[in-house]
Amino acid sequence: MQRSHFRHWLAIPIRWGDMDALKHVNNVQFFRYLESGRIAYFNEVLPPACEPDRYTVLADLQCAFRQQLHYPGTVDVGTRIHRLGSSSIHLHCAIFRQGDEQPAATARAVIVWYDFTQSRSIPLPAQVRQTLLSFEGMPDETS
Repeated sequence: MQRSHFRHWLAIPIRWGDMDALKHVNNVQFFRYLESGRIAYFNEVLPPACEPDRYTVLADLQCAFRQQLHYPGTVDVGTRIHRLGSSSIHLHCAIFRQGDEQPAATARAVIVWYDFTQSRSIPLPAQVRQTLLSFEGMPDETS
């Protein structure tokens, strides 16, 4: 994954407390950076009129660690839609040290549109699908 693959970015300062005893950013923090990127993506891209009982849940997350990160510094978290399913959103994400072209980590996530009152996945609302596709400049392959 390259920087040019992403339209959505979130800059996150690396904190001293993000490091572990080996003096590099702990792997758990990478997952927190990815979470912050996902949350920012959905908060900024999706309309605020989403129903409170129906929203996203994380179904799967895989991360490949490629480089160490250290304090001080800032990371840029890129998040993008890879594919939309009937009820799922497949994301590609990457963490870059600010100024670097090679990612420190790459990730794939599956987000499911979920009905919390019925405790089950449900189809993506048409407005959500169109908003995401429009933001990413992707064609709607379900038509």
